[in-house]
Amino acid sequence: MFGANGMVGGGVVLECLEDPSIESVLAVGRQSSGLTHPKLRELIQRDLFDLEAVAGELRGYDACFYCVGVSSLGMSEEDYRRITHGLTVAVMKVLTEVNPGIKLCFVSGQGSDSTASGGVMWARVKGEAENYVLGLPQEAYVFRPGFIQPLKGVRSATRLYRALYAPTSGLYPLLRRLFPGGVTTSVDVGRAMINAVRRGYPKRILENRDINTLAAAA
Repeated sequence: MFGANGMVGGGVVLECLEDPSIESVLAVGRQSSGLTHPKLRELIQRDLFDLEAVAGELRGYDACFYCVGVSSLGMSEEDYRRITHGLTVAVMKVLTEVNPGIKLCFVSGQGSDSTASGGVMWARVKGEAENYVLGLPQEAYVFRPGFIQPLKGVRSATRLYRALYAPTSGLYPLLRRLFPGGVTTSVDVGRAMINAVRRGYPKRILENRDINTLAAAA
């Protein structure tokens, strides 16, 4: 698990910990997620671009849920690409080397550009990262959620996003009816990722409707 400190990753971790079929979860990050659970172990690594020294601790896992992400607001393309694409490449190279059969779930975003050549910087860079993950020999899925309603106490690390999410908590059922293809929850993202590695999905790129459909799978 990468990105457990974020809103999406935090929600995914909670679903993994509550799922009785999942034996253990390793959360890799630059700082602690603050969660404690018998199934959870944390690996604090200040430089995620350099995982070679801890590669042995990443061995033996069936799936990777990669939920690392930053807002592109105020960032140069170079800095945004370094985190969004460069870090993805650095992590996946080490992880897939020690776990050749691992299944990958990569969180991207609604509107990402698969051509990686459009005029919107963040969408283009996200598309590059998606293409890299889907080009790996491992079974991989890209998740493109739209609006995500945080549940179970999960919060965004970005103050602006927290302010935007707070008024919508009671409106989510209405938003779901009005915009079924554009909204989901942190719970459904987590359940969908678990079901993707457990039972597969006919699409490799999952848009919001796919996420909600897969989350509801028995």
